[in-house]
Amino acid sequence: MSSEIVSSNPVVASLIEGKAPRPAQVAAARGVLPLPEADLIEVLVTFATSDDRELSDYARATLRTQDDTVLTNVLTSESVPLPALTYFAETSDVPEKAQELVVQNSRTPASSIAVLAQGTKSSHILDLLSINQQLLIQAPAVLEAILKNPVRTSEADRRASETKKEFFEKERGTEQIASELRAQGKEAAAEFIENSEFGKDLDGMGMDVEDALFLASLIESPDSEVDDSWMGLEYIEEFFEETEADRQAIVDKILGEMKYEGMDLPSERISILNRIMKMGMKDRVKLAMKGDREARNILIRDPNRIVAGAVVANPRITEQEIEKIAAMRSVPEDILRKIASDRQWARSYVIAHNLARNPRTPIANAMNILSRLQLRDLAALSKNKNISDAVRRQALRLSQTRTGK
Repeated sequence: MSSEIVSSNPVVASLIEGKAPRPAQVAAARGVLPLPEADLIEVLVTFATSDDRELSDYARATLRTQDDTVLTNVLTSESVPLPALTYFAETSDVPEKAQELVVQNSRTPASSIAVLAQGTKSSHILDLLSINQQLLIQAPAVLEAILKNPVRTSEADRRASETKKEFFEKERGTEQIASELRAQGKEAAAEFIENSEFGKDLDGMGMDVEDALFLASLIESPDSEVDDSWMGLEYIEEFFEETEADRQAIVDKILGEMKYEGMDLPSERISILNRIMKMGMKDRVKLAMKGDREARNILIRDPNRIVAGAVVANPRITEQEIEKIAAMRSVPEDILRKIASDRQWARSYVIAHNLARNPRTPIANAMNILSRLQLRDLAALSKNKNISDAVRRQALRLSQTRTGK
């Protein structure tokens, strides 16, 4: 048993170095050996962290029952041993008074304070820590521990959050976020952040760094894979600024459609939608062309035809997704026309059948598809009152021709 000894008392040295008789060591561990307060705490902390199970158990029990006056006298002293501060900060089953004192002692290591902030069950301790802005700035781990501790009060959360935003998030501008993403090998995400409108003013868009990183995490395709040649002048002229009310209306519309379609709407999906809709139209177009399946599933329901059109221009979109889109009655006619005119997608019977059954598919495209459909599907379409009369009559004529009627 060895440790750097602070006390000049030879009895303390004898106990810590293991030279004292065993009964004396046990008496000290049980707190019954007559020693000055500071010397006893130094011995107890040393024993509590030793490999000697008997002494450790006795010492821990003794430390748990220390009088507040003793703790105050020792832990506020300029000569308090550093291991004592560390022990009371990093050990959960100690008096709350001890935690309060080590939090207020500037000599307590920040790493130990972070352990305390992470594990304490005392909201009072977290309040004390949140007031110490200098500590939070110097030791971000303490700040993060406060924000993750479920017993934090609303005031502690507010102070820590404000400090984080003021001193850390503002410093992490678009350039730094992009650099962090590139360091993780996420080039496409970095490109998206750098070229985004919201990246120029996160605060103005009601976003924080976490929002920006989350949106970047949805990106799958780099710029090199994206072809925006489909977006002619007539589309670009439709870009316009949206108000918060406009974007909230889009959120309500999309949620309504998802509910109507019987989709699951866990809080996580709603959160994703709300974060996406913090972006303006230009950024949503970029996300639609470069984003993952979840982003595509949300943005295909965007009422703006440019955003929805960007989804089907996404190089990673799958045939199964196109099958579902072809059956959706909420997508703009432009999108259905584009799907019907695409040679690759036109080869899929499921896509063609879904388009023919969709009342929003332009009549000319639907009529062209009918000749490819099987007899049973033509017969069903001839009785489908949801589609146009012209398509229904043509389906009847074709089915009758095939059956010789």
